[in-house]
Amino acid sequence: MSAPQSDIEKRKQISVRGIAQVENVTNVKKTFNRHLHYTLVKDRNVSTPRDYYFALAHTVKDHLTSRWIRTQQYYYERDPKRVYYLSLEYYMGRSLQNTMINLGIQGACDEAMYQLGLDIEELEELEEDAGLGNGGLGRLAACFLDSMATLGLAAYGYGIRYEYGIFAQKIVNGEQQEEPDDWLRFGNPWEKARPEYMLPVNFYGRVEDTPTGKKWVDTQVVFALPYDNPIPGYGNNVVNTLRLWSAKSPVEFNLKFFNDGDYIQAVIDRNIAENISRVLYPNDNFFEGKELRLKQEYFMVAATLQDIIRRYKSSRFGSREVVRTGFDSFPDKVAIQLNDTHPSMAVPELMRILVDVEGLDWDKAWELTKRTCAYTNHTVLPEALERWPCSMLENILPRHMQIIYHINYLFMQDVSKRYPGDMDKMRRMSLIEESGEKRVNMAHLCIVGSHAVNGVAAIHSQILKDSVFRDFYEMDPEKFQNKTNGITPRRWLLLCNPALSDIICEVTYFFQLKDKSNSLD
Repeated sequence: MSAPQSDIEKRKQISVRGIAQVENVTNVKKTFNRHLHYTLVKDRNVSTPRDYYFALAHTVKDHLTSRWIRTQQYYYERDPKRVYYLSLEYYMGRSLQNTMINLGIQGACDEAMYQLGLDIEELEELEEDAGLGNGGLGRLAACFLDSMATLGLAAYGYGIRYEYGIFAQKIVNGEQQEEPDDWLRFGNPWEKARPEYMLPVNFYGRVEDTPTGKKWVDTQVVFALPYDNPIPGYGNNVVNTLRLWSAKSPVEFNLKFFNDGDYIQAVIDRNIAENISRVLYPNDNFFEGKELRLKQEYFMVAATLQDIIRRYKSSRFGSREVVRTGFDSFPDKVAIQLNDTHPSMAVPELMRILVDVEGLDWDKAWELTKRTCAYTNHTVLPEALERWPCSMLENILPRHMQIIYHINYLFMQDVSKRYPGDMDKMRRMSLIEESGEKRVNMAHLCIVGSHAVNGVAAIHSQILKDSVFRDFYEMDPEKFQNKTNGITPRRWLLLCNPALSDIICEVTYFFQLKDKSNSLD
């Protein structure tokens, strides 16, 4: 007689009892009709093409879900080093076609839709582009997520769930007009809200000296609600996670104002708080826009680091109890990649958590922070590098400004020892720019607070070393690397040009030669 199962074993058996079988055409049609009836509550007499798209998306997602759960179980059991990719942009594109290709079910879905009298290409065209990015920085982030899932790496993307994308462009009378990109107006079938992991993010307030150290008090709180999006690997059962944060107000509705007839004031606090995740890249040509942009960057970083540390401490499957209390192994279990300077506040925020919350001494916390963080630079134009006014940081994030000042003080001591009397070099390398309005150079903060800095092309990386960050390169040449931008061949070859892909595969076995050790069988 077999031994009784533990609660954990029972939970595992229930959650991975069977991978959803939708590979064959009959199962696809059956699942499609089930979602049309029970998820969308429609029949073929009243269904619209968009209803058919959602039914197909849910059908494909069924095949994804068990793999998604199983992947996370695998990571919690094995406790590998995890990669955390922090980016303010993710230019994901449409997910349906890419997901079908990575799961190997595109042929079955295509045939099933044909037998049901539907054109799968027309359904694919109805999917909204995820309004999370607009350029190379965001597309690189999306390709990295796809690549890491295909390689079987324990990787997580973190960003913001923008309510509106950058803009929808229309040409009226020969002129460009910008309109909000309301990409969520019909809903997003791929995302899953996780209110149980909602986290507080603090702004403003003041710093208080206490017997146990500095404390950030009297803050304004905004909650970060996570939405998880699946990132399937190509042909390997791995499904990683892109977690996007949405800003939520702690006060939904002020009944007193409403009862007094002030209906606008009744909801204004909620709207101000939730503006943080409203729009990708708010106009920062005026003070309020700059302030909102800084809040966006810190909001994403603060929620993400809380989530990373929670996961680091709780490494057992199915448990949220703290099982790891020391931080000596933190850089061995956590790698944080900063995609450009937008997530640069991760450096002082991690220092704040380690020193003020976890009680580590400064030197130990700084060593752990540098070993954990790495920085990808995307521009060689000095004027395009982010700089934030010290006065704004002191107002919105007072404790972080103190930490940045101290980081700069210690770094300037190192520069002075290395280059005695070279005041011009100290000025060029300082994190604080003194000319005109005092500002923090966020690229310098990223370089000083990271163990690796990379450009995205050989010539780009060389320019960084030769001119833009020459002083930093001369002081620490081993820190600088090149990582030439790549693309995912699944989306940009197999999906875009299947015939060419077949020819290349016949000659090179490009897609067939896969390391099966990366599969979750």
